[in-house]
Amino acid sequence: MKTLGLAITAIGLVLLVPLTGAAQSETGLEGLTPEERRAHIQGLSAEERSALREQRRARWESMSAQERQEMRRELRDQRSATREAMRQQWDALPADEREALRQQARQRMQQRRDTWDSMSSEQKDAARQQLRDRRGDQRGQRADRRRTRAHQE
Repeated sequence: MKTLGLAITAIGLVLLVPLTGAAQSETGLEGLTPEERRAHIQGLSAEERSALREQRRARWESMSAQERQEMRRELRDQRSATREAMRQQWDALPADEREALRQQARQRMQQRRDTWDSMSSEQKDAARQQLRDRRGDQRGQRADRRRTRAHQE
C-alpha cells in the first residue's frame, strides 16, 4: 500500500512539472537580463509585441485577487531592491565619474530642447498630438479593462 501511495505521488508530480514550467515561463523571457529582454522585445514586430501584451494582460486577468496582490508585492519588492542596488552603485562611483554622468544627462536634455526649439509650430503640434494619442490610448485601454472587469464581477 505504501508503494502504491508513493507511485501515485510520483505520477502526480510528473504530471504537474510541465504545468509549473508553463506558468513560470509563459514568454520565455524570465531568464534573460533586462538588456537581453529589451533587445528581444524590440526585435519583435508590432503585431508580436501586441500579442505579447495581450498574453500578459490575459494572464493578469486570469489571476485571482490574492495572486494579483502577491504579484504586486513581489514587483514592489523587486523595484525596491533594484533601486537600492542602483543607489549603491551610484554611491560607489568616484565623484568625477558621477559628475561626468550628470554632464551627459545635461547634454541629452539640452539636445532635446534644441530639437524642440528647431521644430516648426506644426511639427510641435503633431508631436503633442502624438503624445496625447499615445497617453490617451493607454488611459483608454486601462479604463476599458476596468469596465470589463466590473461587468464580469
